[in-house]
Amino acid sequence: MNNRNDEIEIDLLKLFKALWKRALVIILVALIGASAAFAYTAVMVKPTYQATASFYVNNSSISIGSMSYSISAGELSASNALVNTYIYILQSRTTLEDIIEKAQLPYSSAALGRMISTKTITGTAAFDVTVTTQTPAESEKIANTIAEVLPERITEIVDGSNVRIVDYAIIPAHRAGPSYAMNLLIGFLAGAVLAAGVVAIRFIINEQNDQLIHSTEELRQLYPDIKVLAMIPDMRLSEKKGYYYSSYYGDKKKGDK
Repeated sequence: MNNRNDEIEIDLLKLFKALWKRALVIILVALIGASAAFAYTAVMVKPTYQATASFYVNNSSISIGSMSYSISAGELSASNALVNTYIYILQSRTTLEDIIEKAQLPYSSAALGRMISTKTITGTAAFDVTVTTQTPAESEKIANTIAEVLPERITEIVDGSNVRIVDYAIIPAHRAGPSYAMNLLIGFLAGAVLAAGVVAIRFIINEQNDQLIHSTEELRQLYPDIKVLAMIPDMRLSEKKGYYYSSYYGDKKKGDK
């Protein structure tokens, strides 16, 4: 004979029905998760603001050490390589320290570096420098200080360089983060997954501990050597309830023993 506890088989249809039966609970927990995420974002997460300065590389002939380059409008790949060089110079410790000194910032060079992000404009020799802080004025101040310091710093390192400022930064009117909509969605999904996981675990545990035989098919699988001669239907589950069902259970409902 086979032992039903030898392995665990999960009926996906039954699992889906169990989840569907608890759909309202899952949705309720998901809404609680979304509310908690919104409250955490509003109270604990500080807003951030971004200011961006734009630069353009316009060099006809430059030299870096012993290497010389001739840049034309049709040689964008070389210009892009030069942009990457300028971004590297911006992210260097010495350049960051010059920015900190000029703007009188209370940050280390490593902390300031984490506030600065760069983006190259595809197909051009231009790039953006974006500063993210917790105050609009500070983001604008740092971005424009970079616009003042970076060209001078590049001139000291790259001979014949010509970096032009396309746009100075302005004080941002709107916050860049956090995203309430994204955090609400994450909270909602987290709550739904948590609730569904609990329902699924309880279903699996109940199925594992269930020692009852629910169908003739299950009986045949468990005991293939035993023939099923007959089965007694449960009239309580039948839509056609006959005389014996109605007389017996009807009397029970009336209080008869």
